[in-house]
Amino acid sequence: MKSAIKNFLLHSALAAVITSAMTISVNAVAADKPVRIAFVTHGQAGDSYWNALKKGLEDAAKETGANVSYQAPETFDPIAMSRMIDAAVASKVDGLVVSVPDANALQKSIKAADAAGIPVIVVDSGEGDVKKVGAKFYVGSAAEYDAGKLAGERFKAAGVKNPICLNHEVGNVAIDDRCRGFKDGMGGNAPVVAMTLDPTDVTSRTGAYLASHPNVDGILATSSSVANVLINDLRQKGTLKKYKFASFDVSPELLDGVAKGDVFFALDAQQYMMGYLPVVMLNKHAHYGLLPMNNIYTGPLFVSNKADAEQILKLSKQGYR
Repeated sequence: MKSAIKNFLLHSALAAVITSAMTISVNAVAADKPVRIAFVTHGQAGDSYWNALKKGLEDAAKETGANVSYQAPETFDPIAMSRMIDAAVASKVDGLVVSVPDANALQKSIKAADAAGIPVIVVDSGEGDVKKVGAKFYVGSAAEYDAGKLAGERFKAAGVKNPICLNHEVGNVAIDDRCRGFKDGMGGNAPVVAMTLDPTDVTSRTGAYLASHPNVDGILATSSSVANVLINDLRQKGTLKKYKFASFDVSPELLDGVAKGDVFFALDAQQYMMGYLPVVMLNKHAHYGLLPMNNIYTGPLFVSNKADAEQILKLSKQGYR
């Protein structure tokens, strides 16, 4: 009995410390009322990267009973994102989940959510801007610059001399940081080739650069959507193995390439967790005032061998990776 009482007092004391440290204001949602959560991201139409995140939020919504919506502009457009966030705040959602590709364009809208008592979680991009925009914490892959630098160091260690970095969203700080880190990891040599997600644009811009720069021996894509197009295009031309080819994010095409030895590596951000975890956490916050106090990192995970690629490929086909 004494032991039980001692444990109870200890846990009560810890709970009090944690609660006071978090200083979270709780407006509990009635048990029979679904928690309303809105996602607003910069995920462009046709970008397969976001499919796993959407599956994650959908699975979490089913498990928790939360009412979850998802919105994103058709093209990369932070101003359109800010309007979507404003609409979510006006509708008085219980929680908001946003990506932050441009903090300057989005901070006014996100701070308005915070001022209205709506907890905001940042996912995918914007790790360094959490405090600036008034959000609670970040769920996603660790610093994009550091991941890019690690990628560059791997290319350099493999003997690559003249790689390029393909940037499909110039102006998105997270994507820009991937290429900046890659260049530094290579020791300063990794030109950026800008493009959109349009398949024709991807093949034409990359093809033109490769034709005019025959010394290129490595390619890093910053999106699986770009990588998928190029893997098919370069395979058809019989030139894929001419380059060390790698990409951020994973897809069946990339994982199959790793397994076959055609692709150097893929960087897995486990974006399913970026959709799943915020819904679970905001649901608990709405009912009980619970939220983590620190960022939650879901990646990056380098997938570079056949065994790992084949295992993750099975999950990718099911929508989890």
